[in-house]
Amino acid sequence: MVTLNQLIAVSLVYVAGLFFVAFLAERMALRGKAGWLLRSPLVYTLSLSIYCTAWTFYGAVGYAARSGLEFITIYLGPSLVMIGWWWMLRRLVRIGRAQRATSVADLISARFGKSNLLAVMITAMAVVGVTPYIALQLQSVTLSVSIFAALDLGEIAGAEQTKNAAFWVAAGLAIFTLLFGTRNLNANERHHGVVIAVAVEAVVKLLALLAVGAFVVWGVAGGVSDTVARIDASPIGTWQTSGSRWSTLILLSASAFVCLPRMFQVMVVENDDERHLQIASWAFPLYLLAISLFVVPIAVIGLELMPQDANPDLYVLTVPLSQGQNGLAMLAFLGGFSSATSMVIVATLALSTMMSNHIVMPLWLKLSPIGVQQSGDVRSVVIRARRLSIILIISLGYLYYRGSGGSGALAAIGLISFGGVAQFLPALLGGIFWRGATRTGAVSGLAIGFFVWMYTMLLPSFGPDGVLPASVFETGPWGLSLLRPEALFGITGLDPTVHAVWWSLSLNTLFFFTVSIFSFPTPLERLQGAQFVNVFERSSRSARGWSASEGGAEDLMIMSQRILGAKEAQSFFASQALAQGRVGMPPAPTAEFVQELERELAASVGAATANAMIGQIIGGQAISVEDLLAVADESAQILEYSSQLEVKSRQLTETARELSRANEKLTQLSLQKDSFLSQISHELRTPMTSIRSFSEILRDIEGLSETEKTRYASIIHSEAIRLTRLLDDLLDLSVLENGQVSLNRKTVNLHEVIEQAVTTSLASSPRKLDVRRRMRHEDVELFTDGDRLAQVFINLVTNAIKYCDAAAPCLTISVRRESEICVISFADNGSGIPADAEALVFEKFARLGSGEGDGAGLGLAICREIMLRLGGDINYVPDHTGGRFEVRLNSNVSYK
Repeated sequence: MVTLNQLIAVSLVYVAGLFFVAFLAERMALRGKAGWLLRSPLVYTLSLSIYCTAWTFYGAVGYAARSGLEFITIYLGPSLVMIGWWWMLRRLVRIGRAQRATSVADLISARFGKSNLLAVMITAMAVVGVTPYIALQLQSVTLSVSIFAALDLGEIAGAEQTKNAAFWVAAGLAIFTLLFGTRNLNANERHHGVVIAVAVEAVVKLLALLAVGAFVVWGVAGGVSDTVARIDASPIGTWQTSGSRWSTLILLSASAFVCLPRMFQVMVVENDDERHLQIASWAFPLYLLAISLFVVPIAVIGLELMPQDANPDLYVLTVPLSQGQNGLAMLAFLGGFSSATSMVIVATLALSTMMSNHIVMPLWLKLSPIGVQQSGDVRSVVIRARRLSIILIISLGYLYYRGSGGSGALAAIGLISFGGVAQFLPALLGGIFWRGATRTGAVSGLAIGFFVWMYTMLLPSFGPDGVLPASVFETGPWGLSLLRPEALFGITGLDPTVHAVWWSLSLNTLFFFTVSIFSFPTPLERLQGAQFVNVFERSSRSARGWSASEGGAEDLMIMSQRILGAKEAQSFFASQALAQGRVGMPPAPTAEFVQELERELAASVGAATANAMIGQIIGGQAISVEDLLAVADESAQILEYSSQLEVKSRQLTETARELSRANEKLTQLSLQKDSFLSQISHELRTPMTSIRSFSEILRDIEGLSETEKTRYASIIHSEAIRLTRLLDDLLDLSVLENGQVSLNRKTVNLHEVIEQAVTTSLASSPRKLDVRRRMRHEDVELFTDGDRLAQVFINLVTNAIKYCDAAAPCLTISVRRESEICVISFADNGSGIPADAEALVFEKFARLGSGEGDGAGLGLAICREIMLRLGGDINYVPDHTGGRFEVRLNSNVSYK
């Protein structure tokens, strides 16, 4: 038999092990080691098991014993979300990371104009909704301890020994959360210790439930076939479903999976890579399948073996104990202990962040005799606020447990909490998918939905004359039967849970959409709405609208040091200054810099508080209670709207300048078009005139000698070739500019392409050119169009032959590598191109000089278009030793 002292000793060793694992993970994370483990998709998937609390470990069996297969709905909702809606979760994670959201309240308030009023509402609702759930975990641990205490000390003595078990469990959980949940403020520094501890507990509770299930099937029931027969003979095996209740419970569990503060914490805040969701989308449903695999067999065997008055919620413990399996019962206790403690730790961590960011800190900033620009350490105040919030939240759970007497089925309490947090769903989904959603609509929907949930679900759970008088259940308040809590508007016959969820979520959604349609969003709401809805298209650095001239970097640095800490703030400011090119100087307070600073601070104190604090620094105004708790005061809205109008005015002025510049460019393009037509007409007319003139001479003049006829025919022939060459260049350039060219890409050797270009150019030129090459560097494999590249090289070599004005013309061809770019340089020893003509080198009909060239000036323009199509570039580089052209290819380069 397991004694109470043994149970306590094993529990302490287990907790010490978790402390060691969490501490080791924190140390490894600080040293940058074991990133493969701390940031692995396996750990992320296991951390999602925080959804499986004592409700699912103990309560699922009790739920099955009382309601049959209805317990499956607990697992179906999250599974459907992960499998069918993982892309929505990916959007949620992307938004959370872009906005530096520290909680579900932070994210929703950031979407609706960074409204702290909305954040305070959600925080209060979350505390009310989750406090019974924390009490549920304490209740499950206390009940499990009472089983062992009763066996060891007897019913009366055991009750005395376990009376204060919930207190010590709550105290231990508070200490663990304080140690590993408030180590830092920045959301970019993950709570690795907590996450690893949760992952370990996920494995423990899964193994424990599988072990108990395997024992029940093969150790008690006699095998799979006998177990199936017992299930068929049991009332649990009767497939009785209520479509409305099943769909409601699936909706509730799916909503809770997305909206529970603890799930947001592990799914969004602790996420290191959104690609982990792809693995979790199938791995987590498998985990849920495994943890629910033996629920029905345990429930059926428990109903057969245990007394009729036994608590079904504890069958996971009492069935092994009844068969003398003390070690297995101890493992089951640790599994339930893991389920309860992991939930309390993460839920308390999430709620404490919400309370400190949206309630404690705004009030402290209001009541503090110093402003945010004064000396002091806001960072320490934030950490203390979170620690006090952790103690307060766990204390509320403990007081709720003591006040309720620890009564009620675990599953029933869980459904009530699910119904409360499900009220966040319309504002959350509407905010990330609908740009027209407004803060007023969100506040209206949340208020009415939460009120209806309390009236129809939370308060009736205490029973008649518990909180509400019995007369309210019978005749309604003030005798209005249409307002009875379990039969609103005279609708009867519905399951109480279906009734409460239907009315609360329906009215919540109706008010949210209706009020949003008929209300007008503030400019900041519209900007945030665009960033949320278009999160995959928009850059995370979208300008918020702060004016670049509104404040100085020194005041912002003082405030940042107080919140982030001196080292972190200085590092952030230094990186921003480096990005602006202001090495050794503070960063300029540009709109982009202030935007990035606001997001960095939001990771520590929340989006709404960070917005208000920066607004104070930049605007030089004192923070009012309305600014911090609502950000909805009319004067604050007018100031914000005025700021947005100023920004828009500056944007319109800049747009006007851009339009003016565009108009000037169009004028230049029109002149270039006229010049182009004039030049092309001239270039075409000259050879055609020669051809016409000499052909008329041959036709009309008699008595020409054979020598004269040959000379005139040669002139006609050469002019025709010139005309053909010009037309070919024009067609080639037109095809390239219109993107109609077909490239024959394949692997070619650069040496062979250069060799072909040099040989072809020198063979067709009467003028000598000394070509110098570094052939050992030319052995490069390129995936490109070799013929088009050779065309570029031929043009460059030919230009050197034509225009190099040195007495002994020389061309040096060299190849070098710059990172992943191959650079081919063509440098001659001539006088080069005049500085005032360099900008025209690659323009159509622009000749390099008046030397011996007889081209139309299209060669380099064609070269530029070819290189653009090949994914490279061509540039002229001024050189005191002559002219130099560089050809760059930036893909698929490999050197032998």
